[in-house]
Amino acid sequence: MSSGNDCQSPALTKPALGEKEVTELIDRVFGLKVSWIRPLPSYDDQNFHVGVLGNQGVSESADEYVLKITNSEDSQEPDLIEVQTQAMMFLSNEGFPSATPYLTKDGNIMSLESGGTGPGNKKYMVRLLTYLPGIPVAKIATNAQIFYEIGQLAARLDKTLSEKFYHPSVKSLHRGQFIWNLANVPLLDQYIYALGQNKYREVVEQVIEQFKGTVIPKLSSFRPCINHGDLNDHNILVDSSSASLENLQYNVSGILDFSDMSYGYYVFEVAIAIMYMMIESPDPLGVGGHVLAGFESILPLTEEERGALFLLVCGRFSQSLVIAAHTALLYPENKEYLTITARTGWKHLMRMFEVGQEVVEQTWFETARAYANHASA
Repeated sequence: MSSGNDCQSPALTKPALGEKEVTELIDRVFGLKVSWIRPLPSYDDQNFHVGVLGNQGVSESADEYVLKITNSEDSQEPDLIEVQTQAMMFLSNEGFPSATPYLTKDGNIMSLESGGTGPGNKKYMVRLLTYLPGIPVAKIATNAQIFYEIGQLAARLDKTLSEKFYHPSVKSLHRGQFIWNLANVPLLDQYIYALGQNKYREVVEQVIEQFKGTVIPKLSSFRPCINHGDLNDHNILVDSSSASLENLQYNVSGILDFSDMSYGYYVFEVAIAIMYMMIESPDPLGVGGHVLAGFESILPLTEEERGALFLLVCGRFSQSLVIAAHTALLYPENKEYLTITARTGWKHLMRMFEVGQEVVEQTWFETARAYANHASA
């Protein structure tokens, strides 16, 4: 759910290609005949689920892909998109369920194309990615087992990227003013006007001030890594491995949307995962312990990292809620999708502040300790 490098003037950046234009583009750029096409929701890019005719030329055997049309602002950073796409390919080779690109007719992983009906001749980076089957976590009845697995996934993914992935343009992941990097919670000051004057704004202002005073000075003590940056409930797909409805076991079957990848810290990824999994749980304050336990089974946090976890989760809630409110003012027609998190997000953030850091941390850490004790027993 990125919104450009600094969220500045994105009002004209979102692509708006029509289905006929997309069908012609896929034929021209990738040499494939579209059988059917369906729009997919997106924050500030444009995505389509497409079926293309197989070798037999019959629609029943259509291969499925996702056409991703990157907004014109981010499309001006080809090195960054190249690294993100190469990271997806690398992770797929490492056994992670990530999409891979279908090459253009010229043998490239992406192509810069003109399109749309808006003012000016805007150019958009276009990629055709393999379609990953599965159900978004947002659509299932979540349980402790899937929260634990998502914690493990977050740790394994960052650890693998940070220890094994290299690309000549990997330095482009140092995105200093990128609004979705958790280090940049203080940048929310410039978008907080979108909340109006109310109790929600007061809490976000407290988060920002506490973040400046407590988290920012500690950043140098956190362990750096490459973050996926957006392991939310719509970007993780699962499938069920059990025939019993009473005891469903879920496996992660897909990891979507690498557009928020950037250099950050291991503790950022677990905080982001905790925040988004809270959205999908009837016991939101209890979720963090299961996600943390899964993460720490791969990569135990340091005391400094653990001490920042509460404010990092609050910081991500604040990012999601403030940027959504700001972007909804720019794209009122996309408000329903943009404010998905807000439906329960404000309630969870307010509840965290009401209960307080000490109690929330105690809940998380006791749950994680119970997993560790069980594993060593």
